[in-house]
Amino acid sequence: MKLSDYVAEFLVKQDVKHVFGITGGAIVHLFDSIANNKGLTYVCPQHEQTAAMAADAYSRVTGNLGVAVATSGPGATNLITGVACAHFDSIPTLFITGQVATFRLKRDSNVRQIGFQEIETVNMFKPITKYAVLVDEPNRIRFELEKAVSIAKSGRGGSCLIDIPDDIQRAQIDPEKLESFIPHKEKKDFKRLREQIEVCLTLISRAERPVVILGSGVKLGRAQEKARQFIEKLKFPVALTWATLDMFTHDYYLNAGGFGITSPRYGNFTIQNSDLIIALGTRLDTHATGSPLAAFAREAKKIILDIDESELLKFGKYGMKDALLINEDINDFLDIMNKDRGKIKTGDISRWIGRIKDWKRRYPICPRAYYDKEDSIDSYCFMDALSQETSKGDYIITDAGGTLTQTMQGYRMRREQTLFTAFNYSPMGYSLPASIGASFATNKNRVICIIGDGGIQMNIQELATIEKHHLPIKIFVINNQGYGMIKQTQDDWLDSRYEASSMEKGIAVPDFVKIAKAYGIDAEKISNHSEMNRVTRRVLNREGPLLCDVHVSENQRVVPMLKFGRPIEDASPLLERKEFLENMIIKPWT
Repeated sequence: MKLSDYVAEFLVKQDVKHVFGITGGAIVHLFDSIANNKGLTYVCPQHEQTAAMAADAYSRVTGNLGVAVATSGPGATNLITGVACAHFDSIPTLFITGQVATFRLKRDSNVRQIGFQEIETVNMFKPITKYAVLVDEPNRIRFELEKAVSIAKSGRGGSCLIDIPDDIQRAQIDPEKLESFIPHKEKKDFKRLREQIEVCLTLISRAERPVVILGSGVKLGRAQEKARQFIEKLKFPVALTWATLDMFTHDYYLNAGGFGITSPRYGNFTIQNSDLIIALGTRLDTHATGSPLAAFAREAKKIILDIDESELLKFGKYGMKDALLINEDINDFLDIMNKDRGKIKTGDISRWIGRIKDWKRRYPICPRAYYDKEDSIDSYCFMDALSQETSKGDYIITDAGGTLTQTMQGYRMRREQTLFTAFNYSPMGYSLPASIGASFATNKNRVICIIGDGGIQMNIQELATIEKHHLPIKIFVINNQGYGMIKQTQDDWLDSRYEASSMEKGIAVPDFVKIAKAYGIDAEKISNHSEMNRVTRRVLNREGPLLCDVHVSENQRVVPMLKFGRPIEDASPLLERKEFLENMIIKPWT
């Protein structure tokens, strides 16, 4: 059979149903094979970056492999930003690129290029993939495909790339004679894990102010229900990273909220005043811990579980001392903990739970005073309104910068909703392509895309893709006439000189309502709080795609937000020192 036909059939066997990509001279054979396979549907976006980001989101929603394809040269390099998103968030994805024919490869010659649109794709992608390979022998195709998928899905997941020259795609192969890849399976030894769990049980029994932190590893390991059982057994407050904010509703009685440099005060007071941290499936990046790392939960004992040993080894280097580091699969840890739940003994932490509830009451993200604005929308009020109008089962995908942080701070999760973004690489423009991937992954269920006026212009061409497939994506453009998060940085460091971040200094902001209508998409505009809920409800309940231009103040800022040099419990605007000290159970950082 033709090799490209084999690749298409391989994807079907992986239970992949949609492939995202743009054709080109070096990938026409694979596209033709995908088109002629009844088990696959290809989706053509307007840019290869979108194909990669859509595949990333497709994987997040389905829990299965996401796939994107592109031609050689510029087609391949246009994938890079989306591939990086999947890599840094550990999303199992497969990227297949076309390459010039093998007889046109420059290989080890010193010329820059032999084949037209040739580039060394594999070497460019190696830093942002778990595995990248050029298949220049037809009979290696099964082995390399199976190896790439195994690597993408195993351990800490991630992106893999296979580069296939044009003449290899059209080669004839005998599937029965192809070598298969047999992954190495290590026999699990739970002796060390059980020993570490015994230490955990001792620390748990002694804790007076404990917190469990859940990270993206919980979701990637499909361990959400096990984690919920663990929390319910302990009755410990749970602090959530951005990746797990949707695991519990906002009003869940043990939900202590998010934490980090752009998170609510109540979450940060909880983390920083704790005496025991149990961090599961999170790498505790600097956005969550602040700097220096030594200031993070500085009087708490720490139990940190991660499947990636490298992530654990960094803590000592950057200043965290005496943590119990557990390099295991989260499912193994939770299976033992939940099975042996009778061994778990906890003290009375009712006063601690009461303190956290008081912090949540005293420091809401959206105080009533924010609604007093008359000439524009406050972003936090809009997030509050959006939270009220969305429904069970909705997918909410946010973007980058201020739009991202204000969503993560202000959106109040409801039952069985999913919220995500490209958490770690966080490029402007991600949420529009990701919404496309999510829509196809859910058989065209409603998806809510939250994006800034700057972010949408990075991939605004995808309005054409949304309209073509009549995807029920509701696009809310948070329009503050520039780059709000950059302005906030310039406020702190550059005396509010808004170079390259404002309309007066280089940024162009068009009329998004007119643009949406030019693409054939209905559009609305919200300019004040009095119409906010009504228009938001109308947008959400209309059939098909719709764009809503939400006009917020040019002076909208992220509040609270940590300034450099302070620990995460002391974010700006600073509280009065007397009030701040009243919230501190531990000693302030000096």
